[in-house]
Amino acid sequence: MKKIHIIGGGLAGPEAALQAANAGCDVTLSEMRPVRSTEAHQTSDFAELVCSNSLKSESENTAPWLLKQEMRRAGSFLLQAADASAVPAGHALAVDRTEFSRRVAELIEQHPRITVRREEITHLDENNADTITILASGPLTSSPLAAELQRLTGAEHLAFYDSISPIVDASTIDMDKVYFAARWDKGTADYINCPFTKEEYEAFMDALATAEKIEQKAWEQLPTDGSVTAAPEKLQYFEGCLPIEETARRGRDTLRFGPMKPAGLTNPKTGRWPYAAVQLRQENLRADSYNLVGFQNSLKYGEQARVLRMIPGLEHATFLRYGQIHRNTYLHAPSLLTETLQLKAHPGILIAGQLSGIEGYTESIASGLLAGRYAAALARGEQPEPAPRLTANGSLSYYITHAEHKKFQPANITFDLLPPLEEELRKKIRDKKERHRIQCERALEAWDTWLAK
Repeated sequence: MKKIHIIGGGLAGPEAALQAANAGCDVTLSEMRPVRSTEAHQTSDFAELVCSNSLKSESENTAPWLLKQEMRRAGSFLLQAADASAVPAGHALAVDRTEFSRRVAELIEQHPRITVRREEITHLDENNADTITILASGPLTSSPLAAELQRLTGAEHLAFYDSISPIVDASTIDMDKVYFAARWDKGTADYINCPFTKEEYEAFMDALATAEKIEQKAWEQLPTDGSVTAAPEKLQYFEGCLPIEETARRGRDTLRFGPMKPAGLTNPKTGRWPYAAVQLRQENLRADSYNLVGFQNSLKYGEQARVLRMIPGLEHATFLRYGQIHRNTYLHAPSLLTETLQLKAHPGILIAGQLSGIEGYTESIASGLLAGRYAAALARGEQPEPAPRLTANGSLSYYITHAEHKKFQPANITFDLLPPLEEELRKKIRDKKERHRIQCERALEAWDTWLAK
């Protein structure tokens, strides 16, 4: 049996390592931190969550729920760690970052078939017939390794820019001005809501419009031919994670219908929805810190302190971490990858995680789960069967490998990626929730059949 080498200790890499090792393969897991760190990571821990601490909705028959249900049925190790380190977050699965990483590290350290190496990988041997390689180095892949990918693929890297939300010290929130509530009273009231009047919102928008942004750094610029060059004229942001200042530029009310949407957040003091609201989500099990939901930004730290303290209840807040911007790199999957995440030109090398063109924590873990299983099949001398198109996992893989070449952008899991119901059934069933329920039912049935093989 061939050995498996996995590069990257974020989310996809550890999941892939545990899946392959659990299938009886000998695995080497290489992680460059702390030998070499990135501008976004704060630790050298496995499975460090850089942006938010949420793994999205747990509401039944939603697309994120379906993806996680499939992963649970496949025995996802990182999802088990997430469930065990969950913090209150209404209908979402959010985790204590430190506890989550600790549990993932424990799983890796205790597995007899996994060897961990703290080293930077700068060369990929596409001719090594004895080893299957999974590259899961993430959106902050180092320039030398990015140059290796360019050598192997003969294609330029693409990149979009992502941002990180601020975190506030819970003890410095003015609890007299905020209230706990879940949107539409669904689930437990785990979110702190900071309500705005129209006047407060308008003043906040004015301050946001004049706030200074951080200049792009050299490390964020696109690597071409292995070197860092001039920045692109216009940054390409991922639409699902826009900085608040970019969202605000699209219209005066854009934030009120986006991350500051007040709908369903009844203020118990007034009995009405506020004009706008900022939600704070618990960051850890101790509940001593909260992150500002959807408030990723690229403002200078001093400007963040000024603008964010205009949020009702945060006038005297202490920020444990300010928002940041960082480069996310990914391959042009439709040109380069098969549905089993193998490089078309070099099938002994698989790409997993955000580097493959998917976006999101849960999606990255799911990609690692598939890559680990596919690699294990290849190590046994078998050709892996891709996850069924009807499933959430299969639809993600299908999207990144079949998307229109000129318009390819990373994707989160949504029902738009799954095959629609037959036209006759769509005409018969008008209710969207019922359609989604049927899609989930079909997906789980197809997933179980695939797993049984």
